[in-house]
Amino acid sequence: MPRTPYVAANWKMHKTVAETEAFLGEVLPKLPDGPEVVVCPPYPSLARAVELCGDRVAVAAQNMHEEDSGAFTGEVSAPMLLELGVKAVILGHSERREHFGETDDALARKLVAARDRGLQPILCVGENLMEREGDQTEAKLEAQLSEDLGQLPDDRLGEIVIAYEPIWAIGTGRTASTDQAQDAIAFIRRRIAARSADAADSVRILYGGSVKPDNAAELISQSDVDGALVGGASLDPGDFLAIVEAAGGA
Repeated sequence: MPRTPYVAANWKMHKTVAETEAFLGEVLPKLPDGPEVVVCPPYPSLARAVELCGDRVAVAAQNMHEEDSGAFTGEVSAPMLLELGVKAVILGHSERREHFGETDDALARKLVAARDRGLQPILCVGENLMEREGDQTEAKLEAQLSEDLGQLPDDRLGEIVIAYEPIWAIGTGRTASTDQAQDAIAFIRRRIAARSADAADSVRILYGGSVKPDNAAELISQSDVDGALVGGASLDPGDFLAIVEAAGGA
């Protein structure tokens, strides 16, 4: 079966509730059929986004704790997200890893917790500039995938979404070439296939690294690229719609 294109808007720490309402009010009526679209607002906007999106667009959180409850000041759990109607959660974004010390060990637990409770994990993996220039991209991806997915059963690997985000191309204006994106994502798919051929065929792997309207179609048209995790360009309704349309035509 063909994999349905998947486009996720990671707003990071942008957009108030009012700005969320304005964005969705402009985008939702114009969304094309075809791609699966997910919006990932900050926590305060999740409930309103769920209300506005209904069944048309899924809403994802940008992080979660692996425990259901406890003395974890500032954290949010899967049951809290599910109560709001949230369907998915980004885990392991490079900014979480770099700025907040998130470890692969913690991510392994979060992935299982999210999946067991019915949230779809969007797992982010990728290398920094030094690793890219040192020809260590595959070694870095191998290490992240091995540990992050280590506690997930083989028959459940196809239930997650993976986003390849070359860290050197996030917010820098640089973008991986189509060959670089395809090669890295094909490697990720091969690593999944080593555990489950069925999962490798069904798992959707996105590119995330300065995706814009002018490069989205070429990137997503690659044989192993199933969509995009969009950062800065997802903040502008016109830009985001153009990327969704590109995914539908890829």
